[in-house]
Amino acid sequence: MQASQIAPFFAILQAANPHPQTELHYSSTFELLTAVLLSAQATDVSVNKATRWLFPVANTPQAMLALGQEGLEGYIKTIGLYRSKARHLLATCRILLERHGGEVPRTRQELEQLPGVGRKTANVVLNVAFGEPTMAVDTHIFRVGNRTGLAAGKTPLAVEQQLLKRVPAAYAVGAHHWLILLGRYVCQARKPRCWECAVAAYCDYQPKTPAP
Repeated sequence: MQASQIAPFFAILQAANPHPQTELHYSSTFELLTAVLLSAQATDVSVNKATRWLFPVANTPQAMLALGQEGLEGYIKTIGLYRSKARHLLATCRILLERHGGEVPRTRQELEQLPGVGRKTANVVLNVAFGEPTMAVDTHIFRVGNRTGLAAGKTPLAVEQQLLKRVPAAYAVGAHHWLILLGRYVCQARKPRCWECAVAAYCDYQPKTPAP
Protein backbone atom coordinates (compact mmCIF):
# COMPACT_ATOMS: atom_id res chain seq x y z
CA MET A 1 0.00 0.00 0.00
CA GLN A 2 1.43 3.33 -1.04
CA ALA A 3 1.65 6.13 1.50
CA SER A 4 -0.81 8.22 -0.51
CA GLN A 5 -3.44 5.48 -0.15
CA ILE A 6 -3.40 5.24 3.63
CA ALA A 7 -5.55 8.28 4.42
CA PRO A 8 -8.29 7.33 1.91
CA PHE A 9 -8.18 3.75 3.25
CA PHE A 10 -8.95 4.93 6.79
CA ALA A 11 -11.36 7.63 5.66
CA ILE A 12 -13.58 4.93 4.16
CA LEU A 13 -13.42 2.80 7.30
CA GLN A 14 -14.22 5.83 9.44
CA ALA A 15 -17.18 6.85 7.27
CA ALA A 16 -18.67 3.37 7.65
CA ASN A 17 -18.07 3.29 11.43
CA PRO A 18 -17.46 6.79 12.85
CA HIS A 19 -17.26 5.71 16.48
CA PRO A 20 -15.68 2.24 16.60
CA GLN A 21 -15.76 0.33 19.87
CA THR A 22 -14.45 -2.92 21.23
CA GLU A 23 -16.85 -5.86 21.04
CA LEU A 24 -15.98 -6.84 24.60
CA HIS A 25 -18.70 -5.89 27.07
CA TYR A 26 -17.61 -3.78 30.04
CA SER A 27 -18.78 -0.84 32.15
CA SER A 28 -15.58 0.17 33.95
CA THR A 29 -11.85 0.21 33.32
CA PHE A 30 -11.39 -2.74 35.68
CA GLU A 31 -14.03 -4.73 33.79
CA LEU A 32 -12.26 -3.89 30.52
CA LEU A 33 -8.90 -5.04 31.90
CA THR A 34 -10.51 -8.25 33.13
CA ALA A 35 -12.21 -8.93 29.79
CA VAL A 36 -9.06 -8.28 27.77
CA LEU A 37 -7.00 -10.49 30.05
CA LEU A 38 -9.56 -13.28 29.64
CA SER A 39 -9.69 -12.82 25.85
CA ALA A 40 -6.16 -14.10 25.18
CA GLN A 41 -6.52 -17.07 22.80
CA ALA A 42 -10.30 -16.81 23.14
CA THR A 43 -13.08 -15.07 21.26
CA ASP A 44 -14.81 -11.92 22.44
CA VAL A 45 -18.09 -13.84 22.22
CA SER A 46 -16.92 -16.49 24.69
CA VAL A 47 -15.56 -13.86 27.07
CA ASN A 48 -18.80 -11.87 26.97
CA LYS A 49 -20.81 -15.00 27.78
CA ALA A 50 -18.71 -15.58 30.88
CA THR A 51 -18.49 -11.99 32.09
CA ARG A 52 -22.24 -11.58 31.72
CA TRP A 53 -22.48 -13.70 34.88
CA LEU A 54 -19.15 -12.77 36.47
CA PHE A 55 -19.39 -8.98 36.50
CA PRO A 56 -22.70 -8.70 38.41
CA VAL A 57 -21.03 -10.69 41.18
CA ALA A 58 -17.45 -9.37 41.00
CA ASN A 59 -16.63 -6.15 39.17
CA THR A 60 -13.99 -4.77 41.54
CA PRO A 61 -10.61 -6.16 42.62
CA GLN A 62 -11.93 -6.71 46.14
CA ALA A 63 -14.97 -8.65 44.97
CA MET A 64 -12.88 -10.70 42.53
CA LEU A 65 -10.46 -11.69 45.28
CA ALA A 66 -13.38 -12.66 47.49
CA LEU A 67 -14.36 -15.31 44.95
CA GLY A 68 -11.04 -17.10 45.32
CA GLN A 69 -9.42 -19.32 42.70
CA GLU A 70 -12.11 -22.00 42.66
CA GLY A 71 -14.96 -19.53 42.72
CA LEU A 72 -13.53 -17.49 39.85
CA GLU A 73 -12.83 -20.61 37.80
CA GLY A 74 -16.48 -21.52 38.09
CA TYR A 75 -17.45 -18.37 36.19
CA ILE A 76 -14.79 -18.56 33.48
CA LYS A 77 -14.35 -22.30 32.91
CA THR A 78 -15.89 -22.03 29.43
CA ILE A 79 -12.93 -19.88 28.36
CA GLY A 80 -9.67 -21.46 27.22
CA LEU A 81 -6.79 -21.57 29.73
CA TYR A 82 -9.22 -20.58 32.45
CA ARG A 83 -7.13 -21.90 35.35
CA SER A 84 -4.04 -19.86 34.52
CA LYS A 85 -6.20 -16.85 33.65
CA ALA A 86 -7.90 -17.08 37.04
CA ARG A 87 -4.50 -17.14 38.78
CA HIS A 88 -3.28 -14.15 36.76
CA LEU A 89 -6.46 -12.19 37.36
CA LEU A 90 -6.41 -12.74 41.12
CA ALA A 91 -2.73 -11.80 41.29
CA THR A 92 -3.50 -8.69 39.26
CA CYS A 93 -6.29 -7.76 41.68
CA ARG A 94 -3.87 -8.01 44.62
CA ILE A 95 -1.38 -5.71 42.89
CA LEU A 96 -4.09 -3.22 41.97
CA LEU A 97 -5.09 -3.00 45.63
CA GLU A 98 -1.57 -2.98 47.07
CA ARG A 99 0.07 -0.58 44.62
CA HIS A 100 -2.64 1.39 42.83
CA GLY A 101 -5.43 1.94 45.33
CA GLY A 102 -7.65 -0.50 43.47
CA GLU A 103 -7.48 1.53 40.25
CA VAL A 104 -6.17 0.40 36.84
CA PRO A 105 -2.89 2.24 36.13
CA ARG A 106 -2.61 4.50 33.11
CA THR A 107 0.95 3.78 32.01
CA ARG A 108 2.26 0.96 29.84
CA GLN A 109 5.04 0.14 32.29
CA GLU A 110 2.64 -0.30 35.19
CA LEU A 111 0.12 -2.25 33.13
CA GLU A 112 2.75 -4.67 31.83
CA GLN A 113 3.82 -5.39 35.41
CA LEU A 114 0.41 -6.97 36.05
CA PRO A 115 0.33 -10.79 35.77
CA GLY A 116 -1.07 -11.96 32.45
CA VAL A 117 -0.86 -8.48 30.91
CA GLY A 118 1.46 -8.28 27.93
CA ARG A 119 2.04 -5.56 25.38
CA LYS A 120 -1.15 -6.26 23.42
CA THR A 121 -3.39 -6.21 26.50
CA ALA A 122 -1.76 -3.01 27.73
CA ASN A 123 -2.27 -1.42 24.33
CA VAL A 124 -5.97 -2.30 24.35
CA VAL A 125 -6.49 -0.78 27.79
CA LEU A 126 -4.52 2.35 26.91
CA ASN A 127 -6.50 2.78 23.69
CA VAL A 128 -10.01 1.84 24.76
CA ALA A 129 -10.05 3.13 28.34
CA PHE A 130 -7.74 6.12 28.05
CA GLY A 131 -7.98 7.11 24.38
CA GLU A 132 -4.30 6.74 23.57
CA PRO A 133 -3.31 6.11 19.91
CA THR A 134 -1.84 2.66 20.53
CA MET A 135 -1.96 -0.31 18.15
CA ALA A 136 -2.81 -3.61 19.82
CA VAL A 137 -1.73 -6.16 17.22
CA ASP A 138 -3.76 -9.35 17.48
CA THR A 139 -4.03 -12.07 14.82
CA HIS A 140 -6.54 -10.00 12.83
CA ILE A 141 -4.44 -6.85 12.70
CA PHE A 142 -1.28 -8.85 11.99
CA ARG A 143 -3.00 -10.47 9.01
CA VAL A 144 -4.60 -7.28 7.71
CA GLY A 145 -1.41 -5.28 8.10
CA ASN A 146 0.59 -7.77 6.07
CA ARG A 147 -2.06 -8.70 3.52
CA THR A 148 -3.02 -5.15 2.59
CA GLY A 149 0.53 -3.86 2.62
CA LEU A 150 -0.42 -1.26 5.20
CA ALA A 151 2.06 -2.56 7.78
CA ALA A 152 4.23 -5.49 6.77
CA GLY A 153 6.17 -7.29 9.48
CA LYS A 154 7.21 -10.75 10.61
CA THR A 155 6.26 -10.17 14.24
CA PRO A 156 3.38 -8.37 15.99
CA LEU A 157 5.82 -5.78 17.32
CA ALA A 158 7.13 -5.08 13.82
CA VAL A 159 3.58 -4.60 12.53
CA GLU A 160 2.77 -2.35 15.49
CA GLN A 161 5.80 -0.18 14.81
CA GLN A 162 4.86 0.14 11.14
CA LEU A 163 1.30 1.12 12.04
CA LEU A 164 2.53 3.77 14.47
CA LYS A 165 4.64 5.24 11.68
CA ARG A 166 2.14 4.99 8.83
CA VAL A 167 -1.33 5.63 10.27
CA PRO A 168 -2.20 9.35 10.08
CA ALA A 169 -2.74 11.02 13.45
CA ALA A 170 -6.38 11.78 12.59
CA TYR A 171 -7.13 8.05 12.47
CA ALA A 172 -4.72 6.78 15.12
CA VAL A 173 -7.16 6.29 17.99
CA GLY A 174 -9.78 4.40 15.95
CA ALA A 175 -7.39 2.45 13.71
CA HIS A 176 -7.06 -0.46 16.13
CA HIS A 177 -10.82 -1.10 16.05
CA TRP A 178 -11.27 -0.58 12.32
CA LEU A 179 -8.51 -3.03 11.47
CA ILE A 180 -9.76 -5.67 13.91
CA LEU A 181 -13.30 -5.47 12.54
CA LEU A 182 -12.02 -5.58 8.97
CA GLY A 183 -10.04 -8.71 9.76
CA ARG A 184 -12.77 -10.36 11.79
CA TYR A 185 -15.61 -9.95 9.32
CA VAL A 186 -14.18 -9.25 5.86
CA CYS A 187 -10.43 -9.84 5.52
CA GLN A 188 -10.73 -13.30 7.04
CA ALA A 189 -7.85 -15.75 7.29
CA ARG A 190 -8.86 -18.63 5.04
CA LYS A 191 -11.07 -16.86 2.55
CA PRO A 192 -10.93 -13.06 2.51
CA ARG A 193 -14.19 -11.57 1.32
CA CYS A 194 -12.55 -9.17 -1.11
CA TRP A 195 -15.72 -8.77 -3.18
CA GLU A 196 -17.46 -7.01 -0.31
CA CYS A 197 -14.45 -5.08 1.04
CA ALA A 198 -14.95 -1.31 0.95
CA VAL A 199 -11.19 -0.67 0.88
CA ALA A 200 -10.18 -3.32 -1.66
CA ALA A 201 -9.04 -0.63 -4.11
CA TYR A 202 -6.22 0.31 -1.72
CA CYS A 203 -5.13 -3.24 -0.88
CA ASP A 204 -2.03 -5.02 -2.21
CA TYR A 205 -3.67 -8.45 -1.99
CA GLN A 206 -4.74 -10.19 -5.18
CA PRO A 207 -7.61 -12.67 -4.67
CA LYS A 208 -6.72 -16.17 -5.80
CA THR A 209 -10.30 -17.19 -6.44
CA PRO A 210 -13.21 -15.27 -7.96
CA ALA A 211 -16.14 -14.08 -5.90
CA PRO A 212 -18.93 -16.63 -5.45
